[in-house]
Amino acid sequence: MRQGTRYNRLAIASLALATLAVIGTVVAGVAVLAVFAVGAGHASLNQIRMRAERGRGLALTALATGYGVAALVLVSTIYFATAFSFQRH
Repeated sequence: MRQGTRYNRLAIASLALATLAVIGTVVAGVAVLAVFAVGAGHASLNQIRMRAERGRGLALTALATGYGVAALVLVSTIYFATAFSFQRH
């Protein structure tokens, strides 16, 4: 299959969302955009395959970043939940 010349717009959007998720997590502690980055990344990979477009690397980077942010938030949530549950009143 020959790769097209157009970049998939959803892959670009997913990378932008992943970047905003990282910034939002670092600055404000809000990582909800990681969910949208992951969803858009998976959808864009499917579109890229079906339409023979470019942008697979962008989509994979967005997926790795989105899943990384989600994993970081999950681990930190578990850590703080257990740390605060063992404190004495």
